[in-house]
Amino acid sequence: MGLLIVLSGPAGVGKGTVCSALRERMPEIVYSVSATTRQPRQGEVEGVNYFFKTREQFQDLIARDAMLEYAEYVGNYYGTPRDFVDRTLAGGRDVILEIEVQGALKVKEKFPEAIFVFLLPPSLEELKQRITGRGTESQDTINKRMNVAVEEMNLLQHYDYAVMNDEIDAACDRIRSIIIAEHCRRERFEPYVSGMQAAIEKA
Repeated sequence: MGLLIVLSGPAGVGKGTVCSALRERMPEIVYSVSATTRQPRQGEVEGVNYFFKTREQFQDLIARDAMLEYAEYVGNYYGTPRDFVDRTLAGGRDVILEIEVQGALKVKEKFPEAIFVFLLPPSLEELKQRITGRGTESQDTINKRMNVAVEEMNLLQHYDYAVMNDEIDAACDRIRSIIIAEHCRRERFEPYVSGMQAAIEKA
């Protein structure tokens, strides 16, 4: 059985960059493909970039509790289909889900056995520089983003691990170590040991 790794943190912390670098280091990890009701953009592939759904199809998934989490942005739904995650994990492959903090907390409600990793900035000043470095936000928007970031970091208590994104390679090494350690947890081997004991008793 594979592991679901949920990577989240405040906007601007570098979730996408770290996730991409981690997938290059660990190509065996499957990136969780989201579903959306928006139209495909040029070059986007069904099942690779997104699962493209009609609004009715997406609402049916919501009604059947088939989404780990979802939200509506600018008239379109976005979310994580549980079926894709369940099938991939059942096949023995790990799945990584890169998501915002509120979405991660929704996932935890439905999938508490997942591994939740919170990505932290080395400092608030560094986080502010990353946000302002985009050059697309007004000062008012930057201030709001910083306030939200502080609020989200106060939710750290709901996560299993915290990783400092001071340097991409180092952050990837820490997350990879977490995944390796989680695969070695005692309780994951208890069924295996019980099976050996049962075989000995039958012999």
